[in-house]
Amino acid sequence: MTTQLLSTLFKLYREKSLFGRYITYEHVHPIFSSYQSIKYETLGYSVSGNPIDCLTCGNGPIKVLMWSQMHGNESTTTKAIVDIFNTLVAESLKCKHILEKLTIICVPILNPDGAANYTRNNANDIDLNRDAINLSQPESVILRQLFDKVQPDWCFNLHGQRTIFSAGETSKSATLSFLAPAQDETKSITVNRKKAMALIALINQSLQSIIPNQIGIYDDTFNANCVGDAFQKEGVPTVLVEAGHYKRDYNREDVRRLVYIALMKALTLISDQAIDANDFKNYTLIPPNKKLFYDIIIRNAFLNKESKMACDICIQYNERLVDNNIDFVPTIEKFTDLAKSYGHFEIDANNTLVVDNDGNQLEVSNEIDFVLVNSEEISLKP
Repeated sequence: MTTQLLSTLFKLYREKSLFGRYITYEHVHPIFSSYQSIKYETLGYSVSGNPIDCLTCGNGPIKVLMWSQMHGNESTTTKAIVDIFNTLVAESLKCKHILEKLTIICVPILNPDGAANYTRNNANDIDLNRDAINLSQPESVILRQLFDKVQPDWCFNLHGQRTIFSAGETSKSATLSFLAPAQDETKSITVNRKKAMALIALINQSLQSIIPNQIGIYDDTFNANCVGDAFQKEGVPTVLVEAGHYKRDYNREDVRRLVYIALMKALTLISDQAIDANDFKNYTLIPPNKKLFYDIIIRNAFLNKESKMACDICIQYNERLVDNNIDFVPTIEKFTDLAKSYGHFEIDANNTLVVDNDGNQLEVSNEIDFVLVNSEEISLKP
């Protein structure tokens, strides 16, 4: 499928009932339970007793295992999964080849407690992506048992990353990031890892026409406690997908579309058996993620009337769950020289005074919705 066709399918089958960053079991369960042609079952329960459900579609010999919201506050890939299953249900002819060649097994929300609380960790404050060895949490056990039962040919570990990442040493945000995780300390380039690399390279090639130079590679330092690393170590090609930031898209609706295209492209390539493990070298040309971005930079600011030298003000959004919505709270992180950094939103104070809306001097950790720049009020909300 071409990216143009996938963009069209996304517009047709985007689940309109889902929007924004706060996505929970209660949001997706009615949608999945309405499907007639897809197996939908509960695998077990979270720490707080919330269901952990699984979707299975297709009847092909190639088994693809996906899971999303292992970190409860990383919901963009979950929205894209719903859109994908909407497409697979409705477009049986266009997706016939995928459904004949693949069996897709998906856990859309592995961490329903974290999703409900909008936290990274589960109800026991454990990072499920650091629990691959201990299997100390019921959610971790459920995923491992599913992996052992399915014995997948491919794994997709779906996440969301912070707004701080750039695609290499550039002023381009890492809108999507990928990784073929290492499976040992030496980062061996094994056959299964080559397959994951080759697939990522093909996805990157397809997406460059949509988001040129906005794709990065996530850090591949090996961690045996990480689930992706553990499954790669088992000999299964494993792909990490990180939904990042795009043009003040803090609700990540544009990124949702891009994740949809990337995953549908991946399923098409796998079903076409179009992946040659020897064609992995283009993966190495994708720039590594760098931490060069802030949400807001106010440049060339004086902090008080006595200031002798201007500085840059770094502001990050703290994400806070308020009345079932995510509020992005601008918070001052530091005052420094940010000449080698970039802001998703930049304000040039032009060597004038910057204070809060009441005329008070700014301080680190201040939560502030507006600033006065040379007496002009400017909103800091996204």
